[in-house]
Amino acid sequence: MNLLEIVNKGNGMLPSKYRDMTEEEMKKRVTEIKAKFGEELFIPGHHYQKDEVVEFADSTGDSLQLAQAAAYTTATYIVFCGVHFMAETADILTKKDQVVILPDMRAGCSMADMADIYQTERAWVKLLNLFGDTMLPLTYVNSTAAIKAFCGERGGATVTSSNAHKMVEWAFTKKERVLFLPDQHLGRNTAYDLGVPLEEMGVWNPITDTLEYEGELDNVKVILWKGHCSVHEKFTIENIEHLRSTKPDMNIIVHPECTWEVVQMSDDSGSTKKIIETIENAPSGSKWAIGTEMNLVNRIIQQHPDKEIISLNPNMCPCLTMNRIDLPHLLWALESIENGDIINQISVEDYIAKQAIAALDKMLANA
Repeated sequence: MNLLEIVNKGNGMLPSKYRDMTEEEMKKRVTEIKAKFGEELFIPGHHYQKDEVVEFADSTGDSLQLAQAAAYTTATYIVFCGVHFMAETADILTKKDQVVILPDMRAGCSMADMADIYQTERAWVKLLNLFGDTMLPLTYVNSTAAIKAFCGERGGATVTSSNAHKMVEWAFTKKERVLFLPDQHLGRNTAYDLGVPLEEMGVWNPITDTLEYEGELDNVKVILWKGHCSVHEKFTIENIEHLRSTKPDMNIIVHPECTWEVVQMSDDSGSTKKIIETIENAPSGSKWAIGTEMNLVNRIIQQHPDKEIISLNPNMCPCLTMNRIDLPHLLWALESIENGDIINQISVEDYIAKQAIAALDKMLANA
């Protein structure tokens, strides 16, 4: 294999033949390969994926649901239609003879990138100097395997937006303080719901290596990592104010990755799973503005024509990294299995996986 082939294979560059195929041709081939491999092939798809991908998913869900699905599948090949940290989680939770593939290696997560292991280890040393051995680290699953391992090694756990409340409550039974990585908004909204006032939350800035907090350090109960979701931060209080003035009868429900101010001004908030179930259970004719990723909002709109549903931010675009996974990349991944030349396999090092699974197991036990 020459250098160009190695580079192309390693960075997920799609062969040109897939760009020349029609959608009908690609769907036919995906259907054929799925039928050929049967139970040996499992395709999990996150709710934020495009319809052309979700159509072929064997299981759809949020991060927690897909982590659970990965843990229980016996399929040899798992083609994960999500982003990189999700595929890492699948590899950690599956057996060594199971192969996890990410159709496009460029499908990352900007939030996960906001906390690398070097920043986190530096922060931990400095925070120990400030607070002593009084902290337990929790990480949102939107984080690298190395960050999950960091938490597992120190007795902490992973969380999702579905079980964040349970996991933060659990953490406070173990230690006096919680370090919450890498999404400050989910951490802030969750802790506030559990009765921790904003005045008892500090923010760790990994760029300046400093704690952003005014007041007595003894009062700090939650240390929030200064990270965020680039999609959910785009829902604003101005969006809500405009909607309240133009459509006051609209119910507003948002994801807890939105800012604290947006969550407080909304009628309800919750995980992707909760948003979906809330709309499903809402009466016909009800009106909803949803503050979450656009692919999902559009799918909910299509599934509930009896309700008036809009995005809270009409100028919102889909999650760009999730959208790296498309039908051509899915087919490429499946044909690589068929041809015995696996592309884009996700493999987490054993020493990282061992610690990360300790953190993941605590989460799944509280799911």
